[in-house]
Amino acid sequence: MSISTIITLAGWVLLIGLGLYVFYVVSMRSQRRDTKISVLVVAVLLIGSLALLTLGAGLVFIDQFESGVVVSPLSQGGVRPDPIGPGVHFVTPFIESVDRFTTAKQEYTMSGTTGEGAVAGNDAVEARTTDGQQVYVDATVRYYADPTKVVDLRRTWQGQDRYIQGFVRPTTRNIIYNTTARYAVEDVYGAKRSELQQVINDQLAAEFAKQGLILDAFQLRNITFSPEYAQSIEQKQIAQQQSEQAKLLVQKSQQEADQLRAKVKGEADAVVLRATGDSEAAVTRAQGDAKALELIAAALKTNPDLLTYTYIQKLAPNVGLIMLPAGNGSNPFILNLNDLQNQAKPPVTLPTPSATVPFTTTTP
Repeated sequence: MSISTIITLAGWVLLIGLGLYVFYVVSMRSQRRDTKISVLVVAVLLIGSLALLTLGAGLVFIDQFESGVVVSPLSQGGVRPDPIGPGVHFVTPFIESVDRFTTAKQEYTMSGTTGEGAVAGNDAVEARTTDGQQVYVDATVRYYADPTKVVDLRRTWQGQDRYIQGFVRPTTRNIIYNTTARYAVEDVYGAKRSELQQVINDQLAAEFAKQGLILDAFQLRNITFSPEYAQSIEQKQIAQQQSEQAKLLVQKSQQEADQLRAKVKGEADAVVLRATGDSEAAVTRAQGDAKALELIAAALKTNPDLLTYTYIQKLAPNVGLIMLPAGNGSNPFILNLNDLQNQAKPPVTLPTPSATVPFTTTTP
């Protein structure tokens, strides 16, 4: 309850008290009782009530989120040129009044969902794109009155409810309709949706400023299409997803093929390396065997008994005699190995070849 209301109530209480006092005196005198009316009491009650009522009518309290316009027949144009801000103010009692305008943020929503917008039922903005597709736009506009321009707002629209219905709603719907008509339907729901919202926001901000309103934000809540076009969009998105999936499968197959080629190449390189190593090893062994044979041949030239010595070395170390058949019914030939060893000791060390050199003995 505001201060002016309390003061006004107090004035009415005094005025009612004055009436009751007068009624009491009159009723007493009608009963022929000697009751005199007190002029002082009447004067106090009358003056006090009139003063409080006058003061209550002149005091105005403006809330923190309000701005007031003083309506006065004493001013040019019927209103004071300057608004009054938050706080307590005094206007001419019973002559001037104050129209209040909220400076808090307000929202106006237009939606196709029942119970969501300012108007019951489907209140979405119906628009048509450049390619002739019908779209339905849900939007919210958030704004507030400019405290310094509420006098102009009052002169143009007379009251807060009138500028909401006469300006905010129709202007917003008209700008949404005209701006959407500049875009193709794929742009509206695709990459240029943010651009569409920004263009509408800029145009609304300019129009609101002309009326003494400040646009805080414009929001494109939702954009819907006709059932036929919505189905075509869904089919297109499905096709795009399938195309992307096919591309991924091709990339995966290419990667697997590259991996297989790399594996085969690596295995082929390994085979070549092994073959090269085996070939070089074989050449090395052959060269060693040839060198050993050359040394053996050279040793045999200087010491023919070397073969006998080598043969004896291969026999068991405990064998001292060998009986060899003589042939033609002759007596067997007895060979003393110890004597042969002593006779056939080689002067040089014979290298051992990698492969055993076969030889045959001739029976004497």
